[in-house]
Amino acid sequence: MYGNPRRSLRIARSAQVIALIAIGSWFSITIPFLPVPFTLQTLFVLLAGALLKRYAVLPVGLYILLGTLGLPLFHQGLAGPGVLLGPTGGYIAGFLGAAAVVGIAYEQTSPLLRGAGMTCGALLILVAGSLWLMASSPGLTLAGAFLIGFLPFLPGDILKAAAAYTIAGRLA
Repeated sequence: MYGNPRRSLRIARSAQVIALIAIGSWFSITIPFLPVPFTLQTLFVLLAGALLKRYAVLPVGLYILLGTLGLPLFHQGLAGPGVLLGPTGGYIAGFLGAAAVVGIAYEQTSPLLRGAGMTCGALLILVAGSLWLMASSPGLTLAGAFLIGFLPFLPGDILKAAAAYTIAGRLA
């Protein structure tokens, strides 16, 4: 690391991103009729893409790996492979794609492309989560998964994407 401040900054930000996503998972609100809780993880995944560009996939992937191996990093301190196989697994898997999409968008200088990337990243998490929710819940149709796993989260995730865009603009 000596002599390479960019790499040092990337490593430090990666550690910060993992910590922030884990902290965001503790801010969890469970709505009685929804199988998936509201968390702040999405905000920090999107922010990771904005700050680390394409390298955001590494800390987000490491976050998922550490949670799968048993560290209590997922929502409300859950851990293990069972979380990925449960109803929230698709959202967590969608974090990787979202980090990549936002990261690639943030390698461009256009604010329009960056905003579009942020929005697409948030939507990608919701789509992956809804599809996995349908696959992991016997008898749940695509329309049902959309109504339960996509629509209720859409306003909040758009707000989180806007917040991540604003924060990234201040930090960059």
